Amino acid sequence: MKNIVSLLVLLAFCQTVQSQIDPTKFNNPIIKDQYTGDPAALVYKDKVYLYAGHDEAPNDFNFYKMNEWVVYSSSDMKKWESHPVPLKVSDFAWAKGDAWASQVIERNGKFYWYVTVEHGSVHGKSIGVAVSDSPTGPFKDALGKALITNDMTKFTDISWDDIDPTVYIDTDGQAYLFWGNTACHYAKLKENMTEIDGEIHHIKLPNFTEAPWIHKHKDWYYLSYAYEFPEKIAYAMSKSITGPWEFKGILNEIAGNSNTNHQAIIDFKGQSYFIYHNGASIPHGGSFRRSVCVDKLYYNKDGTMKRVVMTSEGIQ
Repeated sequence: MKNIVSLLVLLAFCQTVQSQIDPTKFNNPIIKDQYTGDPAALVYKDKVYLYAGHDEAPNDFNFYKMNEWVVYSSSDMKKWESHPVPLKVSDFAWAKGDAWASQVIERNGKFYWYVTVEHGSVHGKSIGVAVSDSPTGPFKDALGKALITNDMTKFTDISWDDIDPTVYIDTDGQAYLFWGNTACHYAKLKENMTEIDGEIHHIKLPNFTEAPWIHKHKDWYYLSYAYEFPEKIAYAMSKSITGPWEFKGILNEIAGNSNTNHQAIIDFKGQSYFIYHNGASIPHGGSFRRSVCVDKLYYNKDGTMKRVVMTSEGIQ
C-alpha cells in the first residue's frame, strides 16, 4: 500500500511539473520563421530593431549560404514583427557574395548599415555601407564602393580579417568603426559616416577571433568579442573608447550546437539585454543554420558584467 501511495504522489508531482513546462513560454529563439545569425540591434525611439544575416544553407550543405540581411522590430523584446527584406548583397554592385555580420546605427535622421561582403575584384572580405531614411529600409549603397578592403589592413595575412563591423558614436559626436578577424581593428569615421578619418589602429586582445561589439554603460566602455574557437564571448573594459582595454574574462559560453557566437548588447526601457545566436533549433539547426536568441544581462557594482545565462524561456 505504501508503494502505491508513493507511486501516486510521484505521478502527481510529474503531472504538476509537466503542466508548468509550457512550450509556448519558450521564447528562445526569438526568430522562428527562418534561420538567422550574426545579430545586431538598434534602439530607436520606443522600439528595438534587430538586424541579422539570413542563413539559407540547405540541410545537407555545411557552410554559410547568405545572400541577404533581414530586420525585425519589437516594443517589448518578446513579440517580433518581420519587415520586408531591406538589403541584399546584390544591392552592392561591386560585391559578389556573402551577407555576413553587420550593424546599423542612426545619425541625424539617417540609418547607416555597415555590412561584411566578399569583394568582387579585391581579393577577400570587405566592409560596405548602405543608407536609408528608415530603420526598416529599403537601404541603398551609400558609396558605390567598399569602405574597407582587405588590402587596407596588414595586421594578419588572412583574406577574411576585414569582417564584423561595429560602430559607436561617442558622447563628443566622434564616430568609430571597429572590425576584424584574428586581429581587431578600429578607425575614426568622418561625420558623413562613409569615410575613414585618419589611420587604422590595432587592438591586442586575448584570443580575439571576431565579432567585436562596442557599447557604453554608465562611465565604462565595453569591447566584447568572440573568443577562441568554437567561440565563447569575452570582454574588456576601458574609460576611453580608444583604450587602453583591460581584459575581464568570459561573458557567454559556447552557444549550443554552433561553432560561432555573435553578440549585441543593448539597454532598453531600463533593462540590459544580450542578443546572440545558437544552432539549437530543431530539426536542422547548426553552425550554418542559426537562430537569434535574447536573454537579460546584468552588471556588478564595479561595472563588470555578470556571466550571461542562456535560457530557453528567454524574455517573459
